[in-house]
Amino acid sequence: MTPTRSQLHRRLHALASDDDGMSTVEYAVGTVAAAAFAALLYAIVSGGDVLAALTGIVQRALSTTL
Repeated sequence: MTPTRSQLHRRLHALASDDDGMSTVEYAVGTVAAAAFAALLYAIVSGGDVLAALTGIVQRALSTTL
């Protein structure tokens, strides 16, 4: 059975307006963005100045007496 023109038109419209799979793409983009942000934070925190500042803060916190 050959589909009619109106059936083909409805099917084409359904395919063009269907959003299935969009959430998968959004999750993939979000995951890549989160990984890039984590890499940036790691690069900042593992730098010498930030590491020295964090070490100083922890040492001061541990050496205080009540």
